[in-house]
Amino acid sequence: MIKVASSFEIARPPDRVYAALVDPAVLQRCIPGCEELRAIGPDTYEARLKIGVAGINGRYTGKAELRDQRPPESFTIVFDGKGTPGFVRGTATVRLAPDAAGTRVTSAAEVQVGGLIASVASRLVDATARKLADDFFRKLAAEIGA
Repeated sequence: MIKVASSFEIARPPDRVYAALVDPAVLQRCIPGCEELRAIGPDTYEARLKIGVAGINGRYTGKAELRDQRPPESFTIVFDGKGTPGFVRGTATVRLAPDAAGTRVTSAAEVQVGGLIASVASRLVDATARKLADDFFRKLAAEIGA
């Protein structure tokens, strides 16, 4: 199990950031490599991604479900995806807190990987996850006008 924690500042109030984080259209534009994101049920989404980072290159399909939603403070994402390089599954808890700059978003994820991805050192997987998260939050901040 790989643990990944991150924290980001977005210069907008928590309710606006939360709304963007659960909006499939916004997510599709902000998730690196996201080719498609569609609702398949209440708070459940199917995605198709093309990732081109380090040893994790490939196309992935997967599902994500939002749980334990407490707008605008927190939610949990449960995800499961697979592709030619292997699989990834896990959970991430996302928390939002107001601060002087707008909103501090923190996430803590536990991720399990298998296949070719598992043969990549966990440090590389961690670095890749951080890069993808940084790219996502940079796009999200631009998307909501921060």
